[in-house]
Amino acid sequence: MTIRVVAYTGLALVAFAANSLLCRWAIGEGAMDAMGFALCRATSGFVALALLTRGRWNQHLREDSGRWWRLLAWLTYLIAFSFSYLRLQTGVGALVLFGVTQLTMIGAGLRQGERPRRREWVGLILALVGLGLLTLPGADAPDVLGLVLMTFAGVGWGAYSLLGRSSTQPMASNCAAFLGSVPILLMLVWFIPAESSWSGRGIGLAIASGALTTALGYSLWYAALPALSRTRAAVVQLSVPILAAMMGIAVLGETASWQLVASGATVLGGIALAIAARHQR
Repeated sequence: MTIRVVAYTGLALVAFAANSLLCRWAIGEGAMDAMGFALCRATSGFVALALLTRGRWNQHLREDSGRWWRLLAWLTYLIAFSFSYLRLQTGVGALVLFGVTQLTMIGAGLRQGERPRRREWVGLILALVGLGLLTLPGADAPDVLGLVLMTFAGVGWGAYSLLGRSSTQPMASNCAAFLGSVPILLMLVWFIPAESSWSGRGIGLAIASGALTTALGYSLWYAALPALSRTRAAVVQLSVPILAAMMGIAVLGETASWQLVASGATVLGGIALAIAARHQR
């Protein structure tokens, strides 16, 4: 790989992890309500992608027959992701999101008739056991409702990723989904009471999440993908929950509980095993 591909990949992975940090920073500390964060993130993401695609998203929108399903998946992810960080730490949320997203995509392959090897089944079971460790009762156990919300976010993002595989212009597809979600989010912001008021810091964090860590982050990822094999692309994403947890500890003073460490090692190890077995198959 060239230095540019390595740089694009590294920056994209940092951006993916920073999404969790920015959301937790704004919502968890009361700088902005969850629905308002989702609205600002989608709006700023659309503006950034519209500039990056130079207006080509508009033509793609008219030709994209699957845009409504993609919009539903995007809204499911975006809203559940935002509300979950009222209750979860940065690393826990990122781990659940990543684990459920990968399991959703692997499960879709099983439904389409794929026949995994024994090692793939072992990896999937390990990942499920790792996620189950987070639900064990104890002083360090994450909030159950937060875990449920992030599970919905992972299913939404997994479905969104699967639906986007057939797109010939992924950035334009993302741009269209972001735009379609804005009027719906505006109505929800109007009708749902906010749990906290908007602040300048909260708005700034939401805009950074939409324009930088989402729009620019995925632009860098799409630029690097042609030079990465599918296996390598999947494996390097294992670093995202670890990076998110480190950011939460460094920036927000969060702690790494034994449940997070044990769950993270089991989930990421299981998914890595499943990816390796699938590559051999």
